[in-house]
Parts: sequence; structure tokens; C-alpha cells
Amino acid sequence: MHWLLEIAKIVAILAAAGILGNWFLKEVKQAKKMGRPWYTPYFSVPGALIFIALLLPILAWLTRQ
Repeated sequence: MHWLLEIAKIVAILAAAGILGNWFLKEVKQAKKMGRPWYTPYFSVPGALIFIALLLPILAWLTRQ
């Protein structure tokens, strides 16, 4: 039964990553379509969430030092 909970956690994380990735890709396509600079999607909500998600392990490591 413990393995079922682990699988549920993995599926939830993969689903969240897929949703966030699609949201970011939509922002990229919209920026290209409107002729905006390449860095515009990084200043949107999904871009900020991805940036924060990438910084979390670094911040956790720094706080444990």
C-alpha cells in the first residue's frame, strides 16, 4: 500500500510539470506571434514559477550550510 502513495505523488508532480510546461509554451508562442522579444515569456507567471522551482534546491542547500 505504501508504493501506491509513492506512485500517486509521482503522478501528481508529473501532471503539475506538464501543466506548467504547456502554460509556458503557450506564453512563448504568444510572444512570438506578437513579435515580442525572446525573453518576454520569462517575465510571465509561468516563467516566474519555473524560475522559482529551479531556485528551490539551491536555496534549500544554502539554508543548510
